[in-house]
Amino acid sequence: MSRLDDFRREKDEFFRHDPQSPLTHDQRQSFTGLNYYPENLARRLVVEVEEHKPKQTVALITSTGGVQEYLKYGQFTFDVNGQRATLQVYQDPEQGHFFLPFVDATAGETYEAGRYLEIEQLTGGRFLVDFNYAYNPYCAYNPNWSCPIPPRENRLSVRIEAGEKKFHE
Repeated sequence: MSRLDDFRREKDEFFRHDPQSPLTHDQRQSFTGLNYYPENLARRLVVEVEEHKPKQTVALITSTGGVQEYLKYGQFTFDVNGQRATLQVYQDPEQGHFFLPFVDATAGETYEAGRYLEIEQLTGGRFLVDFNYAYNPYCAYNPNWSCPIPPRENRLSVRIEAGEKKFHE
């Protein structure tokens, strides 16, 4: 079993049993697991992020009409099946985590409003971007959650066939 398989199994267990699960009580009763694309090694990337200087604070609108502030950290460009794509990387100003909200051409078979990915900072301006860990925000399962909506600049015309698919009850 791979590290990704273990991660997915643990996430399913969390969703099924943990009181902090985004699923409602009724959803957990019939929950059999999340739906994923098969692992796609071509979507596991080490990229160089071009840092924005100066970094500006941006307000991302949430699914409930609120706002969450992030630092617009930088951007990277990568290839998907021969097409170039560019994504903006955001940083949580309090915790320092790097956040990649995006929508791609799989929207519909994935959550329509977009998916998220935490990315890992390496050395020398490089980051590990593994789309196999792309996930739906909690508002995809339960509208009581408030989730940042990926900004227009992170809407891609290419298909990222990796990570979590749309939730089906």
